[in-house]
Amino acid sequence: MTAQSNHIPSESDLIKGCIEGNLQMQKLLYEKFSSKMYGVCLRYAENTEDANDVMQEGFIKVYRSLSKFRAEGSFEGWIRRIFVNTSIEHYRKKVKLYNVTEAQENTIEDNDLNALDTMATKDILNIVNELSPGYKQVFNMHVVEGYSHKEIADLMGITEGTSKSQLARAKGVLKKIIEMRSSK
Repeated sequence: MTAQSNHIPSESDLIKGCIEGNLQMQKLLYEKFSSKMYGVCLRYAENTEDANDVMQEGFIKVYRSLSKFRAEGSFEGWIRRIFVNTSIEHYRKKVKLYNVTEAQENTIEDNDLNALDTMATKDILNIVNELSPGYKQVFNMHVVEGYSHKEIADLMGITEGTSKSQLARAKGVLKKIIEMRSSK
């Protein structure tokens, strides 16, 4: 092997090569980011089949959108956002969330969640897959990815109130699961 073939391309070379349609560069980009992005897909998907579909669709979008990357933030963050958005789109095609009214929103309680508030995120994520799809999506977007309720509402086509209620209900379900497991 020559020194040239051992060369690991820079991020900008990788992007440029992918834009030019270089299959080797596309393969390197996939290898570099696939495991992290598959984790994103699994967090949002209902099952591994859906995660695999989102993974494939996400990389297609990444390759098609590379010329739009403006290097104004991290490349990995840019790719992650594509995968989160692809996961949301995949979810929205499958499930319809119904908006809650402001009056209904005011009846939803988000208190007495100390057990959840003190748990490590990784511990919570181990049981998040037990949530219904709507609760899981909003929980992941808000707690894991850091989206605001307004951003979640805009991305999912729901109201902020629905986002807030889905999160509160998700936390309530998680609390019940935790309490059931800790009482065993």
